[in-house]
Amino acid sequence: MRLIAKFIIWFVAISVGLVVLYRFVPPPVTVTMLVDGNGITKDWEPLSNIDRNMVAGVVAAEDGKFCTHNGFDTDAIEKAMERNAKGGRLRGGSTISQQTAKNVFLWQGEGWTRYARKGLEVWFTFLIENLWDKRRIMEVYLNVAETGIGTYGVEAGAQRYWGKSAANLSTAEAGRMAAALPSPKTRSVTNPSGFTRRYGNTIAGRIGMVKRGGYDACVYE
Repeated sequence: MRLIAKFIIWFVAISVGLVVLYRFVPPPVTVTMLVDGNGITKDWEPLSNIDRNMVAGVVAAEDGKFCTHNGFDTDAIEKAMERNAKGGRLRGGSTISQQTAKNVFLWQGEGWTRYARKGLEVWFTFLIENLWDKRRIMEVYLNVAETGIGTYGVEAGAQRYWGKSAANLSTAEAGRMAAALPSPKTRSVTNPSGFTRRYGNTIAGRIGMVKRGGYDACVYE
């Protein structure tokens, strides 16, 4: 019991310390990057250098309640559980905060490791929601998310696909990148077809609505 208590104390201290550190310092590398056999191409950019179209695009695609939830979207989780209970391919209800926690501090994983990660994901999501602000969560997310094969962050993605900075993305470009984010190794950004093309166009169409409705306002307060 004493060993378990020491482990818990050290785990809490280290995890809180890392979250506080990354509130001010860019995460240098993630587990996903380290195990990626395709190498690592990344280029950290402050949120001020990332076009608002990209922010609005990921809000539209991934987490419409980003500015109002505390890290967890209970409605999305319940709907995902209902769909999964009916069988077929598993779908998650993860928010941008949860995805940031997973991408920065944990691993991807399938099978039983996925369930182990989910428990830790709750803890790290709670920490970043309380020790970071929403702007920092979005900034880190857009810099560590996998945007292509061996490519991480929207700046590296924009350079890879269009040879331009993420500071100058059109609604169509932001929509395509956001559509590919859940599966960047298999969904084409520059020549999308089928679902990816339709979904990208849908996201691009929602970007204006996100801005007008202030669904990304917490990022710019």
